[in-house]
Amino acid sequence: MAEGGQERTERATPKRLEEARKRGQIPRSTELSMAAVCIAAAVAVYTLGRGAAGRFADLMRSSLTLTADEAVGDGVVWPALMHTGAHAILIILPILGATFVAALAAPLAIGGWNFSAGAIAPNFGKLNPMTGLGRMFSARGWVELGKGLAKVFVVGVIAWVLLRGMTPQIFGLSNEPLAGAIAHSAALAGYALLVLCFGLVAIAAVDVPYQLWQHAKDLRMTREEVREEYKESEGSPEVRGRIREAQRALARGRMMEEVPKADVVVTNPTHFAVALRYDDAKMRAPIVVAKGTDLLAARIREVATENGVPLVEAPPLARALYRTVELGREVPAALYVTVAQVLTYVYQLKAAVARGAKPPPPPQFT
Repeated sequence: MAEGGQERTERATPKRLEEARKRGQIPRSTELSMAAVCIAAAVAVYTLGRGAAGRFADLMRSSLTLTADEAVGDGVVWPALMHTGAHAILIILPILGATFVAALAAPLAIGGWNFSAGAIAPNFGKLNPMTGLGRMFSARGWVELGKGLAKVFVVGVIAWVLLRGMTPQIFGLSNEPLAGAIAHSAALAGYALLVLCFGLVAIAAVDVPYQLWQHAKDLRMTREEVREEYKESEGSPEVRGRIREAQRALARGRMMEEVPKADVVVTNPTHFAVALRYDDAKMRAPIVVAKGTDLLAARIREVATENGVPLVEAPPLARALYRTVELGREVPAALYVTVAQVLTYVYQLKAAVARGAKPPPPPQFT
């Protein structure tokens, strides 16, 4: 349970489950497989047993009908045995097919099909007698012993009750015609096997949840193992931090390329800077193309000044735009009037500069 002083209290991660599956470590219930195979065989015998028993009787009768010369003649007995064996296999093939399908279908209910080369690789550690004794006297070994004793007890009790109830029918077979007795005995065998399967089903109903619980318990992880796996899959916090910083640097670089295209930069005047661009032919409202605080705000103002982008000091508007509008998004309707005042001033300023006239006074914002 403990490894390095830590308890295995965490559920297995998807990666751990996948690695266990590749090693062939998946939940399995032999009791479920046994119950499924027995039920399939019982149903097949009960439904097909009468016909199969009749065909077996005919086959035996025809196989034993040999003349004296055929019985001692060369090249007769061996072909007859081959012919009889082939026909016998064909007779029981449906019953064998039903049990084969059940054996394949049972694993789908718990764990599914799985092929692992690691599971079939030789493991000479299993030949160690001390290891074998350890498995025998482990908690799992006692559980398996308990299941075996439970099977013997449950199936034994069901068989005893069943035989007591079927005794008159079994003894009555001697009074029936041979062909009818053979078919009736096959039906009784199928019925008896089907009733015995109820005991196996009861044991499987207990074993399946236990195997699922045991499998989950075996794959539990310590918190340290979960953290290490997370680091391996996602990278260490230091690496992720460097990646995020590089991403922010790239984003800042792309943002600074948009500043020369802006119509105006609204400032705090020193702590905030937000660059706006507006094209009335393509946009419903101005959009924020760059924003920043402190050093980044100073860099935005510097690039704007170098490229002739007007700076407008509007502290409340700069703070509101920085906190409420993401890059590339339109300004909200609540700020339309204030932004319109800023843009009107910018257009008037550009027109005055173009005419060589006196610049208009900047708008006052409180």
